[in-house]
Amino acid sequence: MDADMDADMDETQARVADYLDDKLQTVADLDSLDALLATLHDQHSLLKQQLHHAQHHLTAAKVAQQTHQRDLHHRAQAFKSDQQDIDRRLAIITSSETSDEAVPRFERLLDTLQHLDVASAYVELLQQVHALSNEAQLQLQTSNEAALHSYKQLRSLHTRLTLLQADAEGAAPQLLHYVAQITQALRSKILAAFSADLEKVLKKIRWPNVKATIDSQLQEEWETAVVKLLDLQVPELEGMSYTIGSSTKVKLPPVLFPFEVIVRPLELRFRYHFEGDKPTNRIDRPEYFLSHITSVLNDYSGFVLDYLQPILLKQFRGTDLALTPVYIDATAAFITALLPMLRHKIGALLPKVTAQPQLLSHFMQELMSFDTTIKEDWRYDGGYGLKGWNGLAGEFLVQGDLFERWLQVEKEFALARYQSITEAPDFGDLDYESVDLKATKPTKGAIRVNDLLETITDRYRPLTSFDQKLRFVIDIQISIFDQFHNRLSSNLDAYLTLTTSIGRHVGGVSKEEQDKLLGVEGLERLCKTYGSADYLEKAMRDWSDDVFFLHVWEELQYRTRPGQANNIGNMTIADVAERTSKAIGGDSDTEGGALFDETAGSYSRLRIRSEKIITDTLNSNVREALRPYRQINPWATLAGGGSSASTSVSPTAELDPLLTHLASTFGFLSRALAPAPLRRIARGVLLTISTTLWDRVISSHRFSTAGVAQLSADLAAICRVVNKAIGPGVAEAGLRRCLEAAQLVGLPVHGGKPLAKTSSSGVGGDAGADEGGEDWDDAWGADDGDEKELDDGVGDADIDKQAPIDSLNETGESNSELGLWEVEKRLFADNQSARDVLDELGIETLTETEARTVLGRRIELTG
Repeated sequence: MDADMDADMDETQARVADYLDDKLQTVADLDSLDALLATLHDQHSLLKQQLHHAQHHLTAAKVAQQTHQRDLHHRAQAFKSDQQDIDRRLAIITSSETSDEAVPRFERLLDTLQHLDVASAYVELLQQVHALSNEAQLQLQTSNEAALHSYKQLRSLHTRLTLLQADAEGAAPQLLHYVAQITQALRSKILAAFSADLEKVLKKIRWPNVKATIDSQLQEEWETAVVKLLDLQVPELEGMSYTIGSSTKVKLPPVLFPFEVIVRPLELRFRYHFEGDKPTNRIDRPEYFLSHITSVLNDYSGFVLDYLQPILLKQFRGTDLALTPVYIDATAAFITALLPMLRHKIGALLPKVTAQPQLLSHFMQELMSFDTTIKEDWRYDGGYGLKGWNGLAGEFLVQGDLFERWLQVEKEFALARYQSITEAPDFGDLDYESVDLKATKPTKGAIRVNDLLETITDRYRPLTSFDQKLRFVIDIQISIFDQFHNRLSSNLDAYLTLTTSIGRHVGGVSKEEQDKLLGVEGLERLCKTYGSADYLEKAMRDWSDDVFFLHVWEELQYRTRPGQANNIGNMTIADVAERTSKAIGGDSDTEGGALFDETAGSYSRLRIRSEKIITDTLNSNVREALRPYRQINPWATLAGGGSSASTSVSPTAELDPLLTHLASTFGFLSRALAPAPLRRIARGVLLTISTTLWDRVISSHRFSTAGVAQLSADLAAICRVVNKAIGPGVAEAGLRRCLEAAQLVGLPVHGGKPLAKTSSSGVGGDAGADEGGEDWDDAWGADDGDEKELDDGVGDADIDKQAPIDSLNETGESNSELGLWEVEKRLFADNQSARDVLDELGIETLTETEARTVLGRRIELTG
């Protein structure tokens, strides 16, 4: 202890010494010693004061703690005493020796008391219910208004019990059922009394006479009778909701009581005509009873508007019920009252027609037509607002398996009709009359298939269910499209098999039959596939723009967005996308896509494939037809006879197979195909002709003036045949390379020899030869006759760059003012000079190298 005190003393002294050293560092600091002492004294006094307060608070806290502890002790003693007293009393009441035994007995007593309280409350409630019911029945004989007031109180009591029953998790079902029975019985009595009052008025006006009217003397009685019935029904209508949910049970809008009374005689008339043995009750003529309902609407809608519409407006205006058309609109309420008799009739008729496909199909068409009339002509929405009424067809299709049965019936009818179309004798005939003159001609079968599918669309167009419409699209329409596509594709594969050498041997096709398939007969077969695919592809593109299919597509896009359900009906999104379009299932920003994308794409690919086969077939035939022509070689040896300007050059005889083939095939194609595909095919064929002539004729032989004239005449003959079938300028564009080559190699000779010949010309001769005739003869080997022949037929016409054939006269010599020697000189000088001279000649497709090669084929330039 002393050691600790000594240590504290030493620490204090050290702190004091540090403090003084800090404050008294210089001699001048001694002058402020008094002020320092005064400060220390003040601080010491403040610390003593704080210490005093702390000691006072500590003492007070200790006293409070002791007091609290004593209080807790007293309270604990009191609790134990009370617990012992309770245990003693409980043991006395239950005659139990311990409290553990007494508690369960006491709880049972409390439960019994509670049950007594509940039973007492039930008895009081039942007394109140019976009092209201008896009071209403007594007042019903004297005052309808008083009876209605008592009924409304009872109805309100029943409504509160229903809500409490839900909150109590169904604690009193028997009580609720009993009160509901009493309430319903009272409602039936009041309804019967009020209905009788309205029926009295109706009898006075001889209802249901079409010309019935309410005169001024009956107006008050009429309005009172109607208003009482509406007042009776209002509690039931308030808060009522009815929708067609995901289940098969359909909740329907209620019929207003006044309309229920008005419709009764109309229902009796309906049943008389359509539920007995009358001629009008025919199972195969559902349009009889459906048209009867529309006639009733036409006959009595005026009465309803004149005498019921004002009462409804007065009764419901300003209430929530005014927002529902089936309450506030008299015509809609009248239709709602007529529909139950139709539902009863349809329910009785369906089991009979379901087993007979023809009757079921006809019945569904008539029923949907009736629904369309009610919704569009009478603007009836069934009370569903923007969601719209699904119609009677929609109500019955969602119940049971009626839709599946109907879909199967329609599919069987469609497939049977499709089968009959395919088996028709003229199924595969091209139809030249049903489409535009300049359009590609489809087969009659393709047109009939399209008409069939459009008819199917009309049959299910009135449906309101998206799932049902999509099922029709996929199960019937796209299915038939796929079958027809497979048929066309198989025909194309069969053609390819028959036109190959292997197919001829395996399939037993003779050479003559194969030749027919490669001619116009084969082209017609290919055009049937091409035309049908083209026609149906365009039809599907047009369908995708139809408002009906656009709505289906938009709904499909919405339902397959991320975050929506993974299934569409009984199909997955992947299944639907495979049958319709790969574009479905994207986000809201996705654009493009249509309902028939996949099917139209398959037809597009078939069309493209057919066109390619047509082109390949023609190209193969063209090469074969040019075989005799490319084997001849008269081009350098032909000699002109007389003035070439006055002599007409006939096409080479070996060219006749090609000209005959082009005339027959393009003549047929011009009638079977539209201009665009016809020109595409022609360009491909002309390219083959151009390539063959370039490789096997122009690039392989030397040409004299007469040889060029003959080549030009042959090219002109090809152009005439092609242009006659396809159109002006088509052949010239496709053969432009050959025409320009003929123009270049057929340049006229304007006199003497070139000023100089260089090795760059590609023709032999001395670079320094003079202009003498001997050098000409030595270099080119041409005699006077040859020179005269070269000079013949030279013209001065300008070159038409768009049609190179026009720049050649019948001898094949160019009408250009440029002569052979000048062109040769400039062409072989350099590339720029060559390009300039080619531009002057109007030659655009030939390169400088090709032009030099072509010009080198002229015999005058050979060494």
